[in-house]
Amino acid sequence: MSKKAAAKKPAKAAKAAKPAKSVAKASTTSSKSLLVENRVFKPDAGFVKKARINSMAQYKAMHVESLKNPDKFFGREAKELTWSKPFTKVLDWKCPNAKWFTGGKLNVSENCLDRHLNGPRKTKAALIWEGEPGEKRVYTYQQLHREVCRFANVLKRHKVKKGDRVIIYMPMIPEAAIAMLACTRIGAVHSVIFGGFSAESIKDRVLDSGASIIITADGGYRRGAVVPLKKNVDDALKAKDTPVKTVVVFKRTGQDIHIEEGRDVWWHRELEYVDAKCPAVALDSEADLFILYTSGSTGKPKGILHSTAGYLLHAQMTCKYVFDLRDDDVYWCTADIGWVTGHSYIVYGPLALGATCLMYEGAPNWPENDRFWKIIEEYAVTVFYTAPTAIRAFMKWGDEWLKKHDLSSLRLLGTVGEPINPEAWMWYHHKVGGGKCPIVDTWWQTETGGHMITPIPGAVPTKPGTATLPFFGVDVGIVDDLGNEVGTNEQGKLVIKKPWPSMLRGIWGDKKRYQETYWSDFKGWYFAGDGARRDKDGYIWIIGRIDDVLNVAGHRLGTAEVESALVSHPSVAEAAVVGRPDELKGQGVVCFVTVKEGIKTGRDLSEELKKHVRKVIGPVATPDEVRFAAALPKTRSGKIMRRLLKQIAAGETLKGDTTTLEDINVIAALSAASGED
Repeated sequence: MSKKAAAKKPAKAAKAAKPAKSVAKASTTSSKSLLVENRVFKPDAGFVKKARINSMAQYKAMHVESLKNPDKFFGREAKELTWSKPFTKVLDWKCPNAKWFTGGKLNVSENCLDRHLNGPRKTKAALIWEGEPGEKRVYTYQQLHREVCRFANVLKRHKVKKGDRVIIYMPMIPEAAIAMLACTRIGAVHSVIFGGFSAESIKDRVLDSGASIIITADGGYRRGAVVPLKKNVDDALKAKDTPVKTVVVFKRTGQDIHIEEGRDVWWHRELEYVDAKCPAVALDSEADLFILYTSGSTGKPKGILHSTAGYLLHAQMTCKYVFDLRDDDVYWCTADIGWVTGHSYIVYGPLALGATCLMYEGAPNWPENDRFWKIIEEYAVTVFYTAPTAIRAFMKWGDEWLKKHDLSSLRLLGTVGEPINPEAWMWYHHKVGGGKCPIVDTWWQTETGGHMITPIPGAVPTKPGTATLPFFGVDVGIVDDLGNEVGTNEQGKLVIKKPWPSMLRGIWGDKKRYQETYWSDFKGWYFAGDGARRDKDGYIWIIGRIDDVLNVAGHRLGTAEVESALVSHPSVAEAAVVGRPDELKGQGVVCFVTVKEGIKTGRDLSEELKKHVRKVIGPVATPDEVRFAAALPKTRSGKIMRRLLKQIAAGETLKGDTTTLEDINVIAALSAASGED
């Protein structure tokens, strides 16, 4: 960001837009959604005037073309990327395997950095970073390119080559993005692990991916405390069967750490041995780009595999059309680098488009509840992308924190990670956006790589709580168990009927699981695992997961993984984990536990089990409640009836058939059970 741009005084906020309608009414049909939202907000006129897509007619025409003639549509869009060798075919589709832009060669790092160095973007800010303690750094595209080349040479010095897997376990610092881009520059496949995950989670991912090198830091900051990243890595590598030969450590917090001679090296010292010249390797359009692990219902994390050209194109396209990013924008996505949102919308999409991205290391309420608002004001942020969980926390903390800061630089708001409830949407619109900012409520997944259902901000009228309409190339169906489209406002399973560029290419090392998980429910269609409905205007409402994967604070969490952690405790005989509605996090984690004979239950054991899960998996999986019981509700065949447990956890009146229960008395006991015993 230039000094001139940073010093520019934001314009005053426009008057709040009035909704075309503002009535929410209950549906009278029990099989349909209980709530129909009729509040409609047309795109702000000032935004429409400058938008790339500025009418519903234009959006519809482009969407129709993207479905009916994808070769022409995506072939045209792909020409905006820099290719070492042009592609010969746009799509080769043999379900469930897609190959996009076959015959072509390109490099992601080159597209995110090198191609911006021949014009005015050379000295433009690529990354603006602020650490939780308050340090500040800015990297221009030229400076970022230099650092990426230097670290790519460090990787090469340690024998990392094309196709090798590299684990990145870093705090939210620029070096995390530098490490990712360095991997792509030489064709290595990176797997970023969220900094909140435990040593056990690191170990699982290292063994599954076969990674030979880990890039980490001594620690990171979170709410004033130091997160011991290097210690977690050390604990993960105690096993003798680890394939890791090298650990590169960035000095972030400066605390004492263990250095394993012959394995561990310091980032800053390694840079002394390399220069800043590293040509980008031309890679096949379908070359493996990264593996990102997400929880699965079997308890074993799934290594979602994304490839090069299609993923990069979709990330760039969504930044161009959904965020409508421009050269004078200061764009801030608050996600962690360890989630797919950080991949697509902090690093690859915005940098491919030549945008200025802001990164922040810490918590939104450190040292006070206005940290985010302070950052927006200081850097004149124009596009702000965050999670409904954070928005609900902001609401809880109170409007007085907002009133301390000038947020009028904002021109677009976005949400990601889970459906946003209408009340939070309205608060976000009026209090943060001043009533003038379009809100792009985006639905997508780790598996999809980028936005799938989202408003186009200059074209699509929005309603609080709905992601609205499909993005280009996305053919959505909402169907019953037989694959038939359900009626208006009826809930069904959300499927994607056609391949799209950024779709996952598989599950690392497990082709069978890829087929069974995503393509076996409906032949030829991708099943997203979410339920949804369409309203009378064709808008799509996401109603949440329909399997046993929870959505906690925007993070997908496998119940089986939590259950495995609980049962690994010496006091636990059996456990079942379900979600319950949580006003702040979307879903809370409720654990039903039976203990071994002679074990005393109560508050102490409850807290011990919470800490145990936190240690085994990470803080995001920490149970909200542990309920002890003599038995769990099971069918005669031994299947736990989680449907009933979900109702108990939510405090609902039990409904549905219970005749298959082995012991009806178990339900009464569970309803009264608590962590305090």
